[in-house]
Amino acid sequence: MLFHIIASGSKGNCTVIYNKTTRILIDMGISLVRLKEGLKEINLSLEDIDGIVFTHEHSDHISGYRFLSPKKTYGLYGTLPSSLGNVVELNKEFYIKDFTITPFKTSHDASNPCGYLIKDNKENLVYMTDTGYFVESNLDLIKNPDYLIIESNHDISMLMGSGRPMILKRRILSEVGHLCNEDSAIASCKIIGNKTKEIVLAHLSEECNTPQKALDAYSSIFNHFGVNLNNCTIKVSKQYESIDGGTYEN
Repeated sequence: MLFHIIASGSKGNCTVIYNKTTRILIDMGISLVRLKEGLKEINLSLEDIDGIVFTHEHSDHISGYRFLSPKKTYGLYGTLPSSLGNVVELNKEFYIKDFTITPFKTSHDASNPCGYLIKDNKENLVYMTDTGYFVESNLDLIKNPDYLIIESNHDISMLMGSGRPMILKRRILSEVGHLCNEDSAIASCKIIGNKTKEIVLAHLSEECNTPQKALDAYSSIFNHFGVNLNNCTIKVSKQYESIDGGTYEN
């Protein structure tokens, strides 16, 4: 299984998950031009995409919906703007070609937000962004993935020192907001296991975080809990530059 994060952040999100037979998008909150550029980076086109799954209806995740075939779209009730899309249910598997996909609950100020567990016949990937806290009832489902893409949105000190209105700061810090670096790292400690090969920190705030602060928080939290990362790589996704991960298994 491979993944290609075209964009990740408050100005737009879109990730490609693919293997030799199946290609899907998670979210489409970027321009059609940027999507096509990102797909071209991995020798794909929009016509190659077998399905698009959406985490929630905020514009940075779904604004590009109008460029897609509604019949290829999937989301929980209240997420998709068209009745032609495919409505899926929490904790119930559905299939897009050779991928088995399970939505799981997140906590965000959207109508019905979720993350996704994506499996093929060899590996699995957990995708979880835009959540104010880690919903621990998901742990049995998502424990020990091969790949974990998880929100690490803000550094609390940078957020509180920013010029943002207090109402926005409270929203971000709330249970329906976003994970700070430390809470993201604590959640990752619980989720990862001996199979986990890569962790990607996603949806970083450009104003209230830096890649180094996110990585430093992970290092501190993982050291505190004695988590061994000898066989696992940590990466940071970007807003305007794609990053790759995963491997083709023989």
